[in-house]
Amino acid sequence: MNYEDVKVAFYLKVNESNSASRCPVMGRLTVGRSECVFSAKMLAPRSLWTSGRMKGKSAEAVEINRRLDELRASALAIYREQSAIRERVTAKEVKCLLLGMAAGQETLLDYFRSYIERFGQRVGVNRAAKSARTYRNAYEHVARFLSERLRLSDVPFSALDRSFVDKFDLYLRTERRLAPNTIVLYMSRLHTVINKAIAAGIITADPFAGYEPPRPERRRRYLTRKELRRLMTTPLPSSRLYLVRDLFLFSCYTGISYGDMCRLTAANLETAEGGNTWIKATREKTNVEFEIPLLDLPLHIIDKYRDTAPDGKLLPMYGNSELNKGLKQLAAACGIEQRLVFHQARHNFGTHITLSLGVPIETVSCMMGHRRLVTTQIYAHVTDRKVDEDTKQLRKLSASRKFELYEEPKAEQTND
Repeated sequence: MNYEDVKVAFYLKVNESNSASRCPVMGRLTVGRSECVFSAKMLAPRSLWTSGRMKGKSAEAVEINRRLDELRASALAIYREQSAIRERVTAKEVKCLLLGMAAGQETLLDYFRSYIERFGQRVGVNRAAKSARTYRNAYEHVARFLSERLRLSDVPFSALDRSFVDKFDLYLRTERRLAPNTIVLYMSRLHTVINKAIAAGIITADPFAGYEPPRPERRRRYLTRKELRRLMTTPLPSSRLYLVRDLFLFSCYTGISYGDMCRLTAANLETAEGGNTWIKATREKTNVEFEIPLLDLPLHIIDKYRDTAPDGKLLPMYGNSELNKGLKQLAAACGIEQRLVFHQARHNFGTHITLSLGVPIETVSCMMGHRRLVTTQIYAHVTDRKVDEDTKQLRKLSASRKFELYEEPKAEQTND
């Protein structure tokens, strides 16, 4: 629809003239095939009215014509703004905005800012600082999109529809040139804010309905059993790589993330009544407690590095970038072609070490410190006894398959 399809005409409501023959001025707004009338909230003398305007150059005629021109220009500007956001704009919607019926209505950026402020207050309690940053980044992209593409400083929730979502998606892809996974993240953040507005009754229809962003093909994020075995049994050229390998394998067999491994101390180790050793801690990212019964390999690694880490830490951890650099060298030494990063160890725990060996997904969720089961959309509360029962079979399987771990050769002692 173009601007020629938008018309604003004025006329007098002569059947409501007062004793001085002054009549209410009415407007007729046409947008495409939709039409509505509204009051211009002024009176005009019937004798000086012609062709939708006042005639003459009296002060009253000039003032009334000026106000009519302002109403017409405002209606066209509102239509321009709304049509930049939405595929279909009706005369009634333009009228509501023109007459201020939407005054006090929540706008997207105002609400987004309030959401970010409330989210920030929960950082360190039950929200992560990294998540707060992604919401701020998403907000900046929405604000830039409104300003650069739509020439708007903000937009009311009532103006949001599927076309707005599609245009924002296209903007992120073509003008911002963001990576597909980043686009999925920012669209998800925007959708979360809009869902909060829906829950608050600010908006009734979900503009994201039917939207599904193109997702990149997922790359394999875990090692095959053959690759894992090769990682464990290949002789390595330096002590540094042996430590890198042991830290990676510890995560493979516990599912503990890099950040949480850095925080582990001896205080996180507990011995159950049956003599089994557990790690009990809280995830830094989700603030969810996790409990993991240790298998033979992670126990061996703990013993190997006991009392070697500073500040009472359980393991001597490298920095994340240095660790990933070492993993790249480790992959090359072991003939592993895929790019190896530390977070893959956690994926390995969720596949080969647990689920593929029959550990129920509820138990795995508890062990990994997840807030919810994304695949089933249910919550699971698993007790220590159930975790212990579910891992008994895993322990038997692990014991029957004694791990083969190529250790760093010990230096020969010499007598001086």
